[in-house]
Amino acid sequence: MKLRAEEHDFKFPYLYDGENQEVSWAYGAWVTTHILVFDEERKLRYNGRVDDNDNPADVTSHDAQNAIDALLAGQPVPVKETKVFGCSVKWAAKRSMVAESLAKWNQEEAVLGLLQPDQVHALSANDTENLRLINVWATWCGPCTIKFPDLVDLHRQYRKREIEVISISMDLPNKRSSAQKFLSSQHASMTNYLFNSTDRFKLIDHLDGNNWEGSLPYTMLVAPGGEVLYRVEGQFDTMTLKKKIVGYLGRTYFD
Repeated sequence: MKLRAEEHDFKFPYLYDGENQEVSWAYGAWVTTHILVFDEERKLRYNGRVDDNDNPADVTSHDAQNAIDALLAGQPVPVKETKVFGCSVKWAAKRSMVAESLAKWNQEEAVLGLLQPDQVHALSANDTENLRLINVWATWCGPCTIKFPDLVDLHRQYRKREIEVISISMDLPNKRSSAQKFLSSQHASMTNYLFNSTDRFKLIDHLDGNNWEGSLPYTMLVAPGGEVLYRVEGQFDTMTLKKKIVGYLGRTYFD
């Protein structure tokens, strides 16, 4: 949120509620986003949602904005309270759930399959209904291994959404055990392949030959049908990549 506030140049204070989140409890906030509008005497005049629909295209009533406009005009707030809808507030008391999730994910097996040269093009063609994040790496590539934990985090963050994370190792086939050992150490339970050929140029040419010169790591974000939404030689920028993912999938997620 600090990064988002800086990026969008928020003009209002963004406050930390402390370890006990006493202010949120006192105000009765349960979900995000929950709007509380007070008058100049700090009396609560509106309690509820931002709008009557989370999709801006379908909004018919800007409830929070109407309350603010009414107060500024010295008029009664037309609707004083509405129901709220959104993701629950992340209460500090539930931090143990994060540790439990991490422990569970760390128990998942890292499987390393073999990718044949004639199978490469199908990955970037992406004849599926899911967004596809492809990262090409190698155990001998320092920038690859440094950035790999971020790839694992992306897999964990978006694993319930319509996206598939795929890693492709360019270690030689006789170094498969080294690649497997690294993946296991990273708890990389996404889809992992080892390119099953000593001719690395076949992978380069068939995956994204018109745009990839061959340096590692190489990352592509491919939409269904094969449109590349993001590609980069070298280490990917995690925030930029997240924006591309969410820009395609949408910011609102319903399980």
